[in-house]
Amino acid sequence: MSFESLGLEADLLRAVREQGYDTPTPIQAQAIPAVLSGRDLMAGAQTGTGKTAGFTLPMLQRLAENPAPRRRRGVRALVLAPTRELAAQVHDSVLAYGKHKNLRSAVVFGGVNIRPQMNRLRDGVDVLVACPGRLLDHVQQGTVDLSGVEILVLDEADRMLDMGFIHDIRRVVKLLPPTGERQTLLFSATFSNEIKALAAGMLHRPDTIEAPGTNRTADRIAQRVIAVDKSRKRELLSHLAGANRWEQVLVFSRTKHGANRLAKQLSSDGLEAAAIHGNKSQGARTRALADFKAGKVRVLVATDIAARGLDIEQLPHVVNFDLPNVAEDYVHRIGRTGRAGREGEALSLVSADERGLLKDIERLVGLDLTPEVLEGYEPSKAAEKAARQAENGQGKPKPRGGRAGRHARRRKQAARQGNGIGTGNGRDRGNGAGKNRGQGRGKGSGNGKSGQQANGGRQTESQRSGGQSGNRADGRTRGKSRRGGSGLANRILGPE
Repeated sequence: MSFESLGLEADLLRAVREQGYDTPTPIQAQAIPAVLSGRDLMAGAQTGTGKTAGFTLPMLQRLAENPAPRRRRGVRALVLAPTRELAAQVHDSVLAYGKHKNLRSAVVFGGVNIRPQMNRLRDGVDVLVACPGRLLDHVQQGTVDLSGVEILVLDEADRMLDMGFIHDIRRVVKLLPPTGERQTLLFSATFSNEIKALAAGMLHRPDTIEAPGTNRTADRIAQRVIAVDKSRKRELLSHLAGANRWEQVLVFSRTKHGANRLAKQLSSDGLEAAAIHGNKSQGARTRALADFKAGKVRVLVATDIAARGLDIEQLPHVVNFDLPNVAEDYVHRIGRTGRAGREGEALSLVSADERGLLKDIERLVGLDLTPEVLEGYEPSKAAEKAARQAENGQGKPKPRGGRAGRHARRRKQAARQGNGIGTGNGRDRGNGAGKNRGQGRGKGSGNGKSGQQANGGRQTESQRSGGQSGNRADGRTRGKSRRGGSGLANRILGPE
């Protein structure tokens, strides 16, 4: 099958050839005719199979076939993407495939100056690629009008749900023409029940395409899992990169702090490394990615959010330094390699406490990913034992006495009786509610009886106090609260 057989116009076919493609991927062969027909579409395909071209090419053709005067601040086609990098990548595809068409486009996302985006949107655009948060900023400032949108595309919809964008998406959809008066396309690398529920509320009688391998990994990616102690992961990664002469490797870290720390450690090992994550400015992220593509940076350490949308040609190696908490993210991670029919290698360093996460991944992708052990990096027996205890629910016993147990019991008692701990007045806690001893040394007053002072002795009418908790109000025993307020309350409940 060729692109010519899909019904694309000559200008688009010319742009496709200029990008070096001549044969459509399975998702493109199914999606392009469906989008050209004008029907709503729900499409699932794994990362790296050409989803972006699958909706960009027919979207551009439909806009060109039905020209309309641009309205001030108006938008004809809206593409929503979860991350800055993915939004930039989609917009690059719009520019590349639409270079021979007289169509105006823009991309908006956070982390950069909003003023140039406002200027670009002022005269209206045919295609707008946007991250939901920054798009709503423009809506609030009145710099974009979404009432005339003809085509809505949700790209990487599963990731937008994972990142908590569902409420922003619904706010955006309310600003669009109603379902049935617009064409809605939902593209996702994974097909979960949550995605199907989202589609049910936003799409009108959609066609459904589920390309072979949805929720699975590409066959051309060689997947390896190595068992190693968590404390030796960085050492093993440095050894593998040096011994195998890896010149370009993308490493995934679960946290931003972990990404920074790992990049610094790898640099100290002699491997040029940089980190990319959500706390980095857009300029820093762009520079790090450009240096990585140019070969100036050998190892790029990324979090899941920052790495979505990274399109690096011929990336040979992907390493999971930490396994993801969500199994679907494994598919997205290793999909950074083995793209466009090329081969790639995905390596996961798995510590004993990550066995449960590995099992979730195996169930999702339908593969047996038995860890191998490298000589000199065998997992320690102590780590194995701790992992087995955690799997069997034999972790640390719950506290039964001492400070932790006593405080826990008092929290529960306070919750049952209704009011909190109370406050003192002076240097000590003079608040004797419940069964408190009103032994504060200063000016404290107790709540056991209305108006009774806590100058010593016990309060016996505690239940009349309105159900406050039973703590001792003894400044000498429990410490002091110098500015009014219960020291014990502050320690147990924390400052407001």
